[in-house]
Amino acid sequence: MNAAWIQDPNLLAAALSAGAPLAAFALIMLLTRPHPRLSAGISITAIAVSLAGALFLLARNGSMTAPIQVTGRWLVSGEIHIPFGFLLDPLSLLMLAIVATISFLVQVYSLGYMAGDPGFSRYYGCQSLFAWAMLTLSISPTMIQLYIFWELVGLASYLLIGFWYEKFSASEAGKKAFVMTRLGDIAFFLGLLIVLLQFGNLNILDMNGPEVAERLSPGLITLSAVLIFGGVVGKSAQFPLLTWLPDAMEGPTPVSALLHSATMVAAGVYMFARIFPFFSLSPEAMSLFLAIGTITMLLSSTMAMVTRDIKQVWAYSTISQLGFMVMGLAAGGYAAGVFHLTTHAGFKALLFLCSGVFIHHYETNDMFVIGRRGGRGLLIPMICMSLAAAALSGLPPLSGFFSKEAIMGVLADHPNPIWLAAGLLGAFLTAYYTFRLIFIILRPNAREAAHADGHSTHAGHHGAGLYGLMAAPLIVLAAVTLGLGFFETPLAAFLTRAATRAAGHHAWLLFVAVGLALAGTGLAWLEFGRRGAAQVGFVERVPALRALFAQRWYLDHLYRLLLDRVIYGLFSNLFTRNDRRVIDGAIDGLCKATVGGGRLLAFMQSGMLQYNLMVIFGVLAVVGLGFLFFG
Repeated sequence: MNAAWIQDPNLLAAALSAGAPLAAFALIMLLTRPHPRLSAGISITAIAVSLAGALFLLARNGSMTAPIQVTGRWLVSGEIHIPFGFLLDPLSLLMLAIVATISFLVQVYSLGYMAGDPGFSRYYGCQSLFAWAMLTLSISPTMIQLYIFWELVGLASYLLIGFWYEKFSASEAGKKAFVMTRLGDIAFFLGLLIVLLQFGNLNILDMNGPEVAERLSPGLITLSAVLIFGGVVGKSAQFPLLTWLPDAMEGPTPVSALLHSATMVAAGVYMFARIFPFFSLSPEAMSLFLAIGTITMLLSSTMAMVTRDIKQVWAYSTISQLGFMVMGLAAGGYAAGVFHLTTHAGFKALLFLCSGVFIHHYETNDMFVIGRRGGRGLLIPMICMSLAAAALSGLPPLSGFFSKEAIMGVLADHPNPIWLAAGLLGAFLTAYYTFRLIFIILRPNAREAAHADGHSTHAGHHGAGLYGLMAAPLIVLAAVTLGLGFFETPLAAFLTRAATRAAGHHAWLLFVAVGLALAGTGLAWLEFGRRGAAQVGFVERVPALRALFAQRWYLDHLYRLLLDRVIYGLFSNLFTRNDRRVIDGAIDGLCKATVGGGRLLAFMQSGMLQYNLMVIFGVLAVVGLGFLFFG
């Protein structure tokens, strides 16, 4: 990389987009922490620069015919060169724009939500750190650079999830997220090592090229693909590492919107799409990924059917939709999976930010309490959240409808019909639990509403200015949710300059999928929305089933049992015994022998001539006997 890259508008825009949040992070943490407004201004200005650069790159390269890659030496050790640079292609440009857009809107929204928080400057510093890591990850040209910023994203997520570290639950949630995602990252790193040792190169374009199949055996490709996918399992909360994500709701709601829409959890799906041709070389691995995505989608849907926490409903929904994206990609639908990633970023950020307005106003996460206190009176968040809920449920003509139908088409083309059946069941469950929440807030139970706490049904007690700051991003995201689906064809054409498998056209599937979504909505209305409804779901009427779903299929209990019986009970016990008996015992034995030898020598060196002569005589006698018998 030489100085000429500065004169290239593409590379200059990429450098500014990725680097501006890093500069903001440094300024805030080193200089402006005592000045909250200045810190917020620096952070928002930096992410605005990133957004402008990302949109410029997307507009300038809308018809690009070949990827743009530039790298330079970053670290050199002997013959090993670790490069650093940028890769600009349709996928990275799209992800760059998504991350910058959501980050900008979340930071503007946070001006209202986080107003008055004692950690205001620290919050915006962490937001800038997160944006820098995620933006740079999006345009990484090599898997080693992607992995480095992958870990930085994890660090920033830990800092944001545990932002209110004074709360024990927030601190524990941050640690749980950090540890569980590291489990997947270990497998990810091992997979990269296999590719590096056998292929000798972690450049993304090269990994996606035909040379990999010539240099690696099918077995090694499958092994490395499965291990690398471990990173997806951890970061995108796929089965079995999915229970950290609902607990991550302990962070501020804008953080939840950021993590769940376009950034941290979506990074796993993005990585899947980033090296999609490499993964596609192993049909066995793709089948495994399809199964994992399906299990994740269904399990998390059932969990969302019984929770009362508004943020946890959307958290389970995120896990489910990420599983749905993995299903689409694993079934061969590259464009469909990426398109759903794009639409999901918009409507899921909208769902979380709308929830944040309710939580900020009513100071509770309980959807039943929000409904009783007049949540439907907050018109802008109520309308926007209902719109986003319809998109999440796949109802036309919203963006989620188009992207979910694209994945359904890919699943319909798969030779095994069980995956399509699972996808259709997921569509029904998604509509049910989504509108369960909407109807609980929109039409609270009349008997419970009579006991409302007397809270105002307008946002005035938090200030019209703060409410306006939070409402503006909602309107922007609502517009995106309304219109983005109609760009499916140009977006697919932009993405699929790489070879992918297109989904077939199944007219019957459209009616079945929409019909099931409407059926789920109708069932939710019968149980929660109609006049006089008891607002108790069919699952909640079966105590054992309700307990199973509320306890997350007892996955956390299984992890606890695994830790207690295997990690602590077996390995830790063995290591402790080895440490005490072998290592400490050997050292203690050596010390005792040293002390004993010292005492013996001290006795011998008592200064008495007769003892010294006796020792000399004894030594000479032993030596003489040795020569006599062995000489």
